[in-house]
Amino acid sequence: MPQVFDVILSGGVLVNQDGEGLRDVGLRDGKIAEIGDLSRASAGETVDCRGLHILPGVIDTQVHFREPGAPHKEDLESGSRGAVLGGVVGVFDMPNTNPLTTGEAELADKLARATGRMHCDFAFWVGGTHENARRLGELERLPGAAGIKVFMGSSTGSLLIADDAGVAEVLSHTRRRAAFHSEDEDRLNIAREKGALVHVLHVTTEEEIALLAENKDIASVEVTPHHLTMDASDYARIGTRAQMNPPVREARHRDGLWRGVAQGVVDVLGSDHAPHTLEEKAKPYPESPSGMTGVQTLVPLLLDHVNAGRLTLQRFVDLTSAGPARLFGVAGKGRAAVGYDADLTIVDMKRRETIRNSWIASRVGWTPYDGKEVVGWPVGTFVRGAKVMWEGELAMPSQGASMRFFGAL
Repeated sequence: MPQVFDVILSGGVLVNQDGEGLRDVGLRDGKIAEIGDLSRASAGETVDCRGLHILPGVIDTQVHFREPGAPHKEDLESGSRGAVLGGVVGVFDMPNTNPLTTGEAELADKLARATGRMHCDFAFWVGGTHENARRLGELERLPGAAGIKVFMGSSTGSLLIADDAGVAEVLSHTRRRAAFHSEDEDRLNIAREKGALVHVLHVTTEEEIALLAENKDIASVEVTPHHLTMDASDYARIGTRAQMNPPVREARHRDGLWRGVAQGVVDVLGSDHAPHTLEEKAKPYPESPSGMTGVQTLVPLLLDHVNAGRLTLQRFVDLTSAGPARLFGVAGKGRAAVGYDADLTIVDMKRRETIRNSWIASRVGWTPYDGKEVVGWPVGTFVRGAKVMWEGELAMPSQGASMRFFGAL
């Protein structure tokens, strides 16, 4: 009796944990059910993937979707729409919303807002503060929590922990890997003293890469596509649209980040999608806010870098699916393997496209890469077996769900 699947992805090059090769992929009940020659099998839908690459679904572990608090910039629906249009199957949203995500009630509110509205799967960082430090061990294990996020470099209100004692108190109560927004990596010694694992967000300098390379037993490293693609010369081209925190720096630092990618020091990519309106960005510096869109352009920018020889396609997979799953213990995601969620990013490595503001789904409607030509483009996004995006169009209503984590099951 022939095998029967809900969907067969036929004739594509599958990139997974054992390399690249021509393989069909059979999906059933939201999971990957079979990999191999499925020419004799049948399915409710067969998707022709000849000439395309099938990747484990891309997870963006740092986005700011601005809900609740600033819906004129972004909300969970529009941000996640941009994610799946860009080939992203899941996101971790940051806690610096209004109100701040620092407790069980705020996390539950975000989960309720996301359910039935978000197009991709989701999790939410919980902000670590002086006030909630003793409860972090409970908060980090709540359903839908990506972990604890600590702002040490630049933030507002109670989310800013600027003192060593506060950092030590937070790390005394975390068991999962805690994420730090910090330009002071010397505080790694506090993590070591507390026996804590930390994740250093949006690293921007070659000196940080060198320091973190010496602390890989406790520290994981994120870089952003912005810092890998732009340098300080872009300020003359687009002005405050290139302004972000931490800043886009001189070319030597960008080159240092690429060395970190090549040497394996960098663990994951996060877009740091942080939209502001053009009117807000047009204010003179320093009144202009830091941040830009990024979730929708992460995949095309990095595929272009793959085609330029800066990293391999398998290294891209490591940074965007296997890496997030490994670091944060995402259950059922991060590999194109039987039994895993059928989260897949399907790309055309030869397609030449020009990124345009008109393509951007964000409420702010702009990207710093308007007019940039890239080679490599997301063609399809499958989330738990559902074809959510195909050829630049949403293919079904939103059905994103909360991600599950081994540290919180």
